[in-house]
Amino acid sequence: MTLIAQILNFVILVVILRAVAYKPVKKILAERSQRIQESLDKADADKAEAERTLRDYKAKLVEAREKAQSIVENAERVAAQDREAAVADTRREIEQMKKSAEEQMERERAHAVEQLKAEVVALSLAAAGKIIQKNLDEKDNDAIIGEFIAKLDAKKVGDASC
Repeated sequence: MTLIAQILNFVILVVILRAVAYKPVKKILAERSQRIQESLDKADADKAEAERTLRDYKAKLVEAREKAQSIVENAERVAAQDREAAVADTRREIEQMKKSAEEQMERERAHAVEQLKAEVVALSLAAAGKIIQKNLDEKDNDAIIGEFIAKLDAKKVGDASC
């Protein structure tokens, strides 16, 4: 009888424990399992978001590097063009200075020739005056002056004709 009573007590205890303790413990374990699963799902979602953000940053970094390279290449091209333009401007200035110097030399040479012609005319007039003082006739005077001017035109003064 005690065995039956013990079995009966055990069955009652199991029923009471099942009603009072097992269901709440099972409910707590289910809730905990659900919270753990939600945490794992959230961690997976956060990981996927972090990977997506990392890909975006890497893509932006590649784009920024390409843009920086483009800017550097553009700056180098502009600098080369500016350098070539400066060299061309300098060459033009040198050519202009050279041309101006040549023109100045030509003007000075022409001026020197004109001065020389004026001196020759003055000397001719002086020579003519001396000839007149010796009382040569007009025909002889004209012949001497004409001959002198003909010789003057035939000769060159420097590398230019008079």
